[in-house]
Amino acid sequence: MPVAASGPTAPAAVTVAGTGVGPLLRAWRERRRISQLELALRADSSARHISFVETGRSRPSEEMVLRLAEQLEVPVRERNALLLAAGYAPRYPETPLDDPALDALRDGMERLIRGYEPYPALVVDATYTVVAANRGIARLLAGVAEELLAPAPNAMRLTLHPEGLAPRIRNLREWRGHLLAQMEREISLHRSDRLRALYEEVAAYPVPEEPPGAEPAEPVAYFALPMRIEHDGRILSFVSSISTFNTPMDVTVAELAIETFLPADPATAAYLHGLAG
Repeated sequence: MPVAASGPTAPAAVTVAGTGVGPLLRAWRERRRISQLELALRADSSARHISFVETGRSRPSEEMVLRLAEQLEVPVRERNALLLAAGYAPRYPETPLDDPALDALRDGMERLIRGYEPYPALVVDATYTVVAANRGIARLLAGVAEELLAPAPNAMRLTLHPEGLAPRIRNLREWRGHLLAQMEREISLHRSDRLRALYEEVAAYPVPEEPPGAEPAEPVAYFALPMRIEHDGRILSFVSSISTFNTPMDVTVAELAIETFLPADPATAAYLHGLAG
């Protein structure tokens, strides 16, 4: 799941000169560090045609815009922007998560995270707003400031805020660095002012002093960077994984992520099963 007087600087936003789909495609290609020739080969086109599209000398077909976007791994929301810039209608709808059309999706996600109990799991959107969470997450959040738990809580604020989980995370500097790097990658993929503002906010949180005995008494050979967090006088260790939907056809669905926390050692697993009875 997802604080600091100082920290990494988020990547600068891509500056697009000119208007139309050409400059946008060029910006995405340069961001991906792909040459016109390489993109042409991937998209079954020619470097000359890619050049003409980027300079506005040629208007790409709707199919070509989508093909180039696919090869450039452009997020679904931004593919709609490319289509609009090229003079075409958006291809991907953005259905509100509470729309009846997404009932099956919501039910499936809630069943999934409930089935993961007693281990923690939650679902977040593109700006880390928590849209669903199981009882494993609720246990970890005991003692977090009420204002952070208000409707539409944010996973990054819950984790890194001085009144959130941060004081109880025993390897906060490492875990904070992991989360900020994760956000930087997302900013490089999505031109989101909201995500950038969130990054700047949580990166500016002061980092609490690590309490005595923050490191384990004996080295443990973890298989991934764990989040080591104090809970009722015990130190629990988790590693996290993030799942997204394959080939999403809706902006809302494309921006959802399911994060699950797996016990990183037998003691954590045994303790959680004990809490669940």
